[in-house]
Amino acid sequence: MQNMQDDVWSPPSVLLTVDLVILTLRESRLHVLLVERGEDPFRGMLALPGGFLNHDGEEILDAAHRELSEETALAAGWVHLEQLAVYGDSGRDPRGRVVSVAHLAIAPGLPDPVAGTDAADAAWVPAEAVLSGEVELAFDHHRIAADGIEHARTKLEFSALATAFCGESFTIAELQQVYEAVWGTELDTRNFYRKVQAAKGFIVPVGTDRRTTGGRPARLYRAGPKTVLFPPLIRPAPSTTEENTRGEEE
Repeated sequence: MQNMQDDVWSPPSVLLTVDLVILTLRESRLHVLLVERGEDPFRGMLALPGGFLNHDGEEILDAAHRELSEETALAAGWVHLEQLAVYGDSGRDPRGRVVSVAHLAIAPGLPDPVAGTDAADAAWVPAEAVLSGEVELAFDHHRIAADGIEHARTKLEFSALATAFCGESFTIAELQQVYEAVWGTELDTRNFYRKVQAAKGFIVPVGTDRRTTGGRPARLYRAGPKTVLFPPLIRPAPSTTEENTRGEEE
């Protein structure tokens, strides 16, 4: 008769981390925050900010906020932070079975980061350099970063996420710059203005205008009460040239 102890199950050893895809606009271009790893594995390589839970009682969202501050010296402040996805492939980390709960963070005008804890350096890197593979990332962070950027691009179509890239007040021209930077394409100004105004509750005027050089004052807006856009602002289809370029790269 088989020993009953042979049927005793013990849970596998699994470690949990949080990784952050932090996006902002710098000089009208979409940038993602990367850190240079100061420890093995992948010492010296660029990676997304992140790390292990401090203890088994730490909430995952609290860990994400902590890592935002510790590894980049960026205060949480007014930062849009949401859970992106869970990554748990068995071979993703040479230290063992490590599952990552990735988060997407967005804020306007974020300052130059200062590396902390196990990061040797931190810097804003253009998103296209990450997506193209020009910048090599540790672990499976290229996949996570690409997923985060695509998630932001899609949410701009159906939600008010674009306002998270703006300050407390902004012009429609500045909002258009957000869409163009995140989507990576130029938009027709009149058509964009019409679509934004058609999405009721997306943005609302703040009652004051911003003076511009040599022209009429630009009307200022703030984020409205609606978080879901109706009708949505659909992303333009890529041009034939862009599709051919992607096909050649693939």
